[in-house]
Amino acid sequence: MSAKPSSRRRKWLVLGGIAAFVLSLFLFFSPWAGLAKHRFNYLPYFGPKETRVVERDGRSVIDTVYATIPPFRFTDQFGRAFTDQDAAGKILVVDFFFTRCGTICPRMGVQMQQLQLKLNDPAFEDVLFLSHTVDPEHDTPEVLREYARKLEADTARWKFLTGNKADIYLLGSEGYYLAAREDVMAEGGFLHSEKFVLIDKDRHIRGYYDGTTAEGMNAVAADIKMLLKEEKIKRAEAARANR
Repeated sequence: MSAKPSSRRRKWLVLGGIAAFVLSLFLFFSPWAGLAKHRFNYLPYFGPKETRVVERDGRSVIDTVYATIPPFRFTDQFGRAFTDQDAAGKILVVDFFFTRCGTICPRMGVQMQQLQLKLNDPAFEDVLFLSHTVDPEHDTPEVLREYARKLEADTARWKFLTGNKADIYLLGSEGYYLAAREDVMAEGGFLHSEKFVLIDKDRHIRGYYDGTTAEGMNAVAADIKMLLKEEKIKRAEAARANR
């Protein structure tokens, strides 16, 4: 007598399973599926910003303009000019240091070294590391080249930059919004931030990280992956809009 209810339960379970499968296929192939995949947290923007009203598709919309890194021209560890044009189309990880620094710089150098090893993969070929000296009178290209050698830097991806002192300090304070200057009260005579700065391909600041710790290094590595994913999504959206 109990076989019929049991049989009905099995029947409803089978039908429920089929319905769930059909529903999952519908959701997977539906037009909204792509939107769901793209709902993730974009990295924030840092620095000053301004808003303006622009015309888009016949409508007035508010557009936000974020600060960008200004043009620059320095000299790398091989005595070659390195400018913002050489960094075009690249994601940048930036810091400030000096070779005679005995406090935070050695730790920052080790963490940047570990970051270049962590990202030693073709997927990250668009990532450049830029280290600016705040002591350019001492840190000549020859000195920087030896410093890079000790850190086992991949010189194709990691540039050690020197140049005009005023230009370096101005780029630090008004470009990356970091401390970078002479200071007689600071150990070694120079004051600079311990932060690594993440810059996207459009020259926007997208993150600040503690450059003296493994946690900071891992955080910037994770955010670089997020930034690459973000760019992939933007390219896909642009391609759909142009169809």
